[in-house]
Amino acid sequence: MSWTDEKVSRLKELWGKGSTASQIAEILGGVTRNAVIGKAHRLSLSGKIITKKGQSNQSKDKTKNLQLNKRARRGKFKSLVIEKDFEPENPKQLEELDENSCKWPIGHPNEENFYFCGRTSLKDFSYCKLHMLYAFQPKNKKEEIVDKDSEVPKFIQKKIKSA
Repeated sequence: MSWTDEKVSRLKELWGKGSTASQIAEILGGVTRNAVIGKAHRLSLSGKIITKKGQSNQSKDKTKNLQLNKRARRGKFKSLVIEKDFEPENPKQLEELDENSCKWPIGHPNEENFYFCGRTSLKDFSYCKLHMLYAFQPKNKKEEIVDKDSEVPKFIQKKIKSA
């Protein structure tokens, strides 16, 4: 397929009007969508222009979605309001686990004293209240180093305060 001067001028015209590459390919005939995109790129035709009205609506929608996601995330943790009094660990081996046991691994599988938490897990989850907080961390949040002597890690305390 070769680009004639007529096809190139028609491409420029349709591109300027805001037609999609698929629509232009269909109008020109015998040209694929990718060929239209490639030619537009080689001709240095400007990218599609989004009107301010459409752009502002999209940004408002994104903002609303982010706020709803934050509320939903907070709601999940509010339902897990943490007390310092947790059910004691009930160490179990893999064979002893059932559907109501917390399956949080403690230690390394190659170690002799490796076991699973064994506390009662939350409904529809594999972990107990404490380990749910470890498992579901906010995105892009660097984990804090937890001192084994402290009772409750700082990031969990923050979650308790925000809940």
